[in-house]
Amino acid sequence: MKQFTQGIKDGSAIGIGYLSVSFTFGLAAVSSGLQWWEALLVSMMNLTSAGQFAGITIMAAAGTYIELALSQLVINLRYALMSISLSQKVDRDFHAGKKALLGFAVTDEIFAVAMSREGEVSSSYFAGLSVLPYLGWTSGTLAGAVCGNILPQNVSDALGLAIYGMFIAIIIPAMKKDSRILKITLLAVVFSFALYYLPGLKNISSGFAVILCAVAASAVGAIFFPMEEEKQEEM
Repeated sequence: MKQFTQGIKDGSAIGIGYLSVSFTFGLAAVSSGLQWWEALLVSMMNLTSAGQFAGITIMAAAGTYIELALSQLVINLRYALMSISLSQKVDRDFHAGKKALLGFAVTDEIFAVAMSREGEVSSSYFAGLSVLPYLGWTSGTLAGAVCGNILPQNVSDALGLAIYGMFIAIIIPAMKKDSRILKITLLAVVFSFALYYLPGLKNISSGFAVILCAVAASAVGAIFFPMEEEKQEEM
């Protein structure tokens, strides 16, 4: 119980942050044509902000199941790597069923907090760590979806623009710290413009455009702007 309580305390800040972000997702989902309960169901079954926003974008554009699946694979592949890494830090009582919970609940923030914890991560601690982020994400989605149905259309559309501000707020600090991220971001923008305006490419659907831009920019960045491995200090 002590481990569970500590996990709740450590996850409280994440839950508050997810509440505001998921509110925007609820608005965006309803404005894209989803019912409030459909938006809530998406958030209850998925805990990935970027993947969900990309998903409703493809849905709104009447994309195919293949586009939707590939976009989720590209965007959420990092969670598989995080889960594998975190599975090496859990204690012996973290059996297969509990690891399935870990794979579902792991996010960038939950992963960072769990990995920074000293010693092994128990299933009780991880369950507590995941509770408030999950509740914050689902309840925020519900609130945003309901408000999207109640608020006037022009107000909902204006609030829907907040997601773009959120993405900009995430990207700009990282670009300031590392010029390689700036270069990769600019490459993705260039690829996006090319896919939208060039005659032979503009017929590509928006879903595949997102996938191609992300993969192409990442590949070029990995080849020409690789991250340098930190040198381990000699003991």
